[in-house]
Amino acid sequence: MERPVTEADLTYDHVPETDQSFENALEKARAGDRLTVDDAIELLTTGSDSDGIDRRRKERVLEAADRRRAEVVGEEVTFVANLNNNVTTACNVGCLFCNFKDAAHTFERESEVETAGFTKTPAESREVVADAVERGIYEVTSVSGLHPAFALDDEHREILEAHPNPKEVNYKPPEVYATSPGTYVDQIAAMSVDGVHVHSMTPEEAYHARRGTEWSYEEVFRRLQDAGLDTVPGTAAEILVEEVRDVICPGKIGTEEWLEAMEAAASVGLGMTATIMYGHVENEAHRAMHLKRIRDLQDRTGNISEFVPLSFIHQNTPLFEHDVVSGGASTDEDELMIAVSRLFLDNVDHVQSSWVKYGDEQGLKMLSCGADDYMGTILSEEITTRAGGEHGEFRSFADYVEMISSIGRVPVERSTDYETRRVIDADEPPFGPQLGPKADGTPLLTDDERAERAVPADD
Repeated sequence: MERPVTEADLTYDHVPETDQSFENALEKARAGDRLTVDDAIELLTTGSDSDGIDRRRKERVLEAADRRRAEVVGEEVTFVANLNNNVTTACNVGCLFCNFKDAAHTFERESEVETAGFTKTPAESREVVADAVERGIYEVTSVSGLHPAFALDDEHREILEAHPNPKEVNYKPPEVYATSPGTYVDQIAAMSVDGVHVHSMTPEEAYHARRGTEWSYEEVFRRLQDAGLDTVPGTAAEILVEEVRDVICPGKIGTEEWLEAMEAAASVGLGMTATIMYGHVENEAHRAMHLKRIRDLQDRTGNISEFVPLSFIHQNTPLFEHDVVSGGASTDEDELMIAVSRLFLDNVDHVQSSWVKYGDEQGLKMLSCGADDYMGTILSEEITTRAGGEHGEFRSFADYVEMISSIGRVPVERSTDYETRRVIDADEPPFGPQLGPKADGTPLLTDDERAERAVPADD
């Protein structure tokens, strides 16, 4: 039996060594010059000529990033009233960084294994979103496992049903499963309630929605757009370098296909976000290369509204359980990732800090490291929580006003695309959303509902 790979086994062609100096890279960043990959490596490592992060140098990078943030977006900190409605945890891709998915075969009617996961029908998704819209949210984000019964639409299902080798295209008919997710078009249409903004269909899901066909990504996104899709989350990116993807997600689409799907989404007029998931098996050279690919994509499309660094939550993931990693990113690495993202991505206005990943206290610190957006209310969050995240599943408008005001910044409710904004007066409670189709300023949850969702305070 082959021994599983461990952290000590990993060797890469791309390593964080450069001929650039930290001082030169920092001077370029301060001057607003466009940075190179080598510049980014120097800033992320605080100098690749020595081991470890130099705290004094780190503070200089953070200061430069915070100054750039102020120049680009000012003192406002934005957030959105949103809901996560993930349709299914059924998946058989086997990414080693993930603990959100459950083996697809455990969802089958005849399975003798009881699944710990869930699948929602389109009707159930509509009910969840409709309730949230009534409360005042105006964005629903949906990222789901690659359920074998999922098809793009009825035409796609007919093609998959007629395929001579369904296993080759990862397909099983809905009748095999206890609950059918319907089609992607069904789900998008179901979630498109009362003018809510639907943010869904990652490049990986788009790949799943065209398997077994010759359809282009443009065709797939066009059909989804007609069903109510508004913007595309640039997740499934992880690290856009193949030698890293070969370790953490060998069954997932590659870098070039991810970029192809994102460009297709932009070509049909869909806005999008972009992400990086860091702090696992990659090094600073990979992080810098990833930033370059995102910046190049934005140069070509101009459709990326925000960049979202996602710190790897390791506790319950196969990478940790199989001793491939011993932990996640350090706090120093988190701060430098935010800061260098701000300095390197000179064509993306907004950088997000995630309280789900960092917690409230450190999430606020990131707003002084180059970030200007503080995520959303998230009435439901499953992905990070299932991976071992400890920072809860909901933040109210009152939480946001208190936290943002505490660091002397201006709390601003925003739309998904940042085009609509509302500055919130911290002296005029109660606080609730006003930008949604049914939002009237009422808090999203009552006091009793908040008590039921109480989360432990940060240590």
